Amino acid sequence: MLLTPTKDKLYALNLNGMARAFNEQLERPDYQALSFEDRLGLLADRELQERENRRLDRNLKAAKLRMPACVEDIDFHHPRGLDRTLVLNLAEAQWVQAHNNILISGATGSGKTYLACALAHAALRRGHTALYVRAPRMLDELSIARADGRLPRLMIAMARVAVLVIDDFALRPLTSDQSAHLLEVIEDRSQLRATIVTSQLPIGEWHDSLGDPSLADAILDRLIHNAVRIELKLRGRSLRSDQADSRSVPSDDENDHDHSESHEGPTLSRKRAATMAQDARK
Repeated sequence: MLLTPTKDKLYALNLNGMARAFNEQLERPDYQALSFEDRLGLLADRELQERENRRLDRNLKAAKLRMPACVEDIDFHHPRGLDRTLVLNLAEAQWVQAHNNILISGATGSGKTYLACALAHAALRRGHTALYVRAPRMLDELSIARADGRLPRLMIAMARVAVLVIDDFALRPLTSDQSAHLLEVIEDRSQLRATIVTSQLPIGEWHDSLGDPSLADAILDRLIHNAVRIELKLRGRSLRSDQADSRSVPSDDENDHDHSESHEGPTLSRKRAATMAQDARK
């Protein structure tokens, strides 16, 4: 049997994963002990796995998540009232299929954005699409799109995304036009798609930041309906402060130095450099 034409046909059919697995089977004699059906099944599994990996890579790039977060790396020990069981259940992404929303509130440094990106990443891993946007920038983009005629296309694109992450929601009071644009975004997704919203303000205070009271009522009615609420109550230092401290912890060699040298920073003083140069010449 001519094997090269078979491999060429697999590549021509865009079955690249199957072609690579076929090469591996030819190079490893242990595969010869398997039946034709088993070897064919392995080829199909490889092709499917590589296609899923490529799709995940494309969706991750398109999602533009603020940070490379994942549920496995979430710190559940930090005192902020984060329910581990709830988060792990949300990581199964059933809320995406049910078209439910997730509303995350908490003070600066409580990990709202990381949690939102981690849940979006979990949804991506289960075959859904996602998109991360900051509320202020999204509203500015919608206003510009309205002026240059791109608004319908932009609204359609956002409505198609399975999980829309709106970060920094209600960060500043909205104008009537911004509230109207936000309502259109939320309306297009209500009970049809899933949305994650993060805000520094408690959910009870969102209404006052959404401008026109009638529009605010409509927005919140659609967001809060069938929504999972996560209120992070930070106790102690913020996660950013802890992470910064962990990065700045000196090594054992640095701890051995006299503390009086710490003021010199990353470069040596001229006097010390000159002394080291003299010692080197000796």
